[in-house]
Amino acid sequence: MQKEAVSFLRLLEIINDLRERCPWDKKQTIESLRSLTLEESYELSEEILKGNPAGIREELGDLLLHIVFYARIMQETEDFGIYEVTENLCEKLISRHPHVYGEIKLNDEEEVKRNWEKLKLKEGKKGLLEGLPASLPSLVKAFRMQDKARQVGFEWPDKEQVWHKVEEEMREFRIAADSGSQEDKEEEFGDVLFSLVNYARHHGIDPDLALEKVNSKFKSRFEYMETHAGQHLSALSLEQMDQLWEQAKQMERKIKY
Repeated sequence: MQKEAVSFLRLLEIINDLRERCPWDKKQTIESLRSLTLEESYELSEEILKGNPAGIREELGDLLLHIVFYARIMQETEDFGIYEVTENLCEKLISRHPHVYGEIKLNDEEEVKRNWEKLKLKEGKKGLLEGLPASLPSLVKAFRMQDKARQVGFEWPDKEQVWHKVEEEMREFRIAADSGSQEDKEEEFGDVLFSLVNYARHHGIDPDLALEKVNSKFKSRFEYMETHAGQHLSALSLEQMDQLWEQAKQMERKIKY
């Protein structure tokens, strides 16, 4: 751990130096950094999806920079510094892992997660869903809410019942789509998405990750069409575009195998 400690201290020194001497760094506030931090988080997510170790390493570094920078700014207002951040984290990790640092016996991942939620309530959380940020992407939020509700037994007993719920919500959406108001259509479509997220969760699928992979696949195929069309896509018939789409799919298979 010696080299890690030395490297972290070096980072702290560099951040302090930049805060005092760089015009851009001097001007930053926690508010001005907020949107940049969100951007860095998404960049890390993208590199993870690519399975790119070098990219993941770089983006983790960028996020670490933001964490240290926030702590430095808060130190200037005498609220806290990086020491308080790391110490608070260490104490929280120890207190929430009594099966590692205490005498409690927990047998599997599910028991660990249930106990984690109980400990958070003891720490002052008013409810299981309180800790979920309102700004979470909707698909991620639905998945996390369902997973948290499962910790107290609010869960369909088997996958088949979950699928029946999906079918029920789809029927209700079709009715609303044919004769309902825009508000009804939106509500029923939301119910379809929420039930599909639940079904995906029962199969161990992260719906946000699954959708992002599909987005990436669609983007790749569409860009292939644009590149190989020989003219603007709007000049092609739907049949011609379908042919290019199939070519893109065949190219994917060749690359994959």
